[in-house]
Order: sequence, then structure tokens, then C-alpha cells
Amino acid sequence: MFDWFKLTSPDILCLQEIKALPDQIPPPLRNTPGYHIYFNSAERKGYSGVATYSKVKPLSVKTGFGIDRFDKEGRILVTEYPDFMLFNIYFPNGKKDDERLNYKLDFYDTFLGIADNLVAEGRNIVVCGDFNTAHKEIDLARPKENENRSGFLPVERAWMDTFVDHGYVDTFRHFNKEPDQYSWWDLKTRARERNVGWRIDYFFVNKEFLPRIKDAYILQEVMGSDHCPVAIEIK
Repeated sequence: MFDWFKLTSPDILCLQEIKALPDQIPPPLRNTPGYHIYFNSAERKGYSGVATYSKVKPLSVKTGFGIDRFDKEGRILVTEYPDFMLFNIYFPNGKKDDERLNYKLDFYDTFLGIADNLVAEGRNIVVCGDFNTAHKEIDLARPKENENRSGFLPVERAWMDTFVDHGYVDTFRHFNKEPDQYSWWDLKTRARERNVGWRIDYFFVNKEFLPRIKDAYILQEVMGSDHCPVAIEIK
């Protein structure tokens, strides 16, 4: 990952599920020349966590929604820039049980309320991360087989519909309508070799900011994880 990071040199890099406290992260990744680096680790060791690397120093940094039941899992980093607010979020997985699914849906609703309030104030929103939901049938290889599985449940997909109805745009689908475009593959079944995947990693922006998005794409050739990077270019 670090070799790819140095070679690519993105202006901003957002990582989800870092599974580490800052002092557990190797020094080259904790102190990277040319970057301002922010971590939000979960209280529970070896779990969740997000990190943002930014060449431009943000105007402000926030680690959470201000709600303990969500914030203690280290899923949220909000960095403020002059033109937009960047949400780096590792959304919950709802596969464990109904309680965890409800937690995921509550997390979704809380985030949407915060985003809507910022847009109402005239701010632009960029949200990136693992949403843990494939929105449309085109976004996973086997929709019929997974329609009763968290990550493609009707209630989760309905929230994604609501999110779009509130004026947020899936940047990748704005530029690319093609099937077989995925960002996650199951490791146990070696699904990546067959491209039997899911597109669950997104960049969404509020519609007012969409003209500033020059391109959005998936870097399927980048290895090293069961996910691959997704990216946008901002004018």
C-alpha cells in the first residue's frame, strides 16, 4: 500500500478499517512527508478505524458525529476545506444480526441529517468510503443470490435511494454506466480472479458541487486488500 501511495501521490487519501491505534502504525505511515495525517481509531482494539492523509492542511478536523454510540467505533473523520467538507466514513456492516442492521440504518440516518444541515447552510459535501451496501443490481455480480443478505437488503437499498433523492450524486455512476465495475471481492472464494464482486465503495457529492467533479473511477488493478481504491478528481 505504501509503495502505491508514494507512486500515486494523491492530494488526499482516505483509508477505512485501519484496525490500529496510531502508535501501532509503522512510522513511515504515521509520519509521511508532505502530508497532514489524521487518525480516528476505535475504542476496541483491532477494529474499524479511519485515516485521512491530506497535502493541504484542513481548516478543521472532526472525529465523529458527536454521538457516543457511533463515535466510539472510530468510523468518522470530517476534514474541512475552503470549498467542501470531506467525510471519510467506514459505514457499519449489518450482517451480524438485526440489532447490528438497525445500528447501521441509524448511522445512515444520522449521517444524512448532518449532511443535509450542512448543505442547507450552503456548504458542499464530499463523502467517501465503504458504505457496505451495493445500491443497484448493476453494482454486484449476483444480485438475485444476495437479495436477502445485508449489503443488498431492500431496506438498505431504499436508504441509498433516499440519499440520492436528497440531492447527493454517485460520482462514479455519473461518469460510468457500465456493469462489472466492482470495488470489493470475497477473499475466501477467490472472487476477484473471476470478478464476482460488489461496488460498495463510493464518492458522493451534493448536486451543487457536481460541476466541480472532473472524473470518478475505480482502480481495480491495485492489489493488497479485498477492496480496491476508488477515486475522484476535483477541478
